[in-house]
Amino acid sequence: MRLALLSLLVTLSTLSADYIRQPIDQKLVDSKIKIIDIRTPGEWKMTGLVKGSIPIMFFDEQGKYNMDRFLTELNKNVQKNERFAVICNSGSRSQVLGTYLGKQLGYNVIDLAGGIQYAIGKKITLEPYAPKP
Repeated sequence: MRLALLSLLVTLSTLSADYIRQPIDQKLVDSKIKIIDIRTPGEWKMTGLVKGSIPIMFFDEQGKYNMDRFLTELNKNVQKNERFAVICNSGSRSQVLGTYLGKQLGYNVIDLAGGIQYAIGKKITLEPYAPKP
């Protein structure tokens, strides 16, 4: 009985969470979905951000990360059951993080394949990065 209940709970949690990998497009940006930009401050300064996106660094310049710090900042900006997107430079870092957030932690995440470089190529509206004081 306990095994059946555990299996049911695992199945339900899997059904409520979602991970999707897709390239960014203007329709997605116009939908006002929250886009979490996980790049570094140097990258944000270099290219700017997709208009309206929220910068929360995941991997630092040395490739290190602090999952607790990231999740604290993420949870200040999105509800666990709310659909949101993650973007990086080329799509590699967002794929690693998006997969983990969606498949392991139960978030409803869209991983923006191709990253900011794809967005630039598609002429998605960008805005300059303005650090918080």
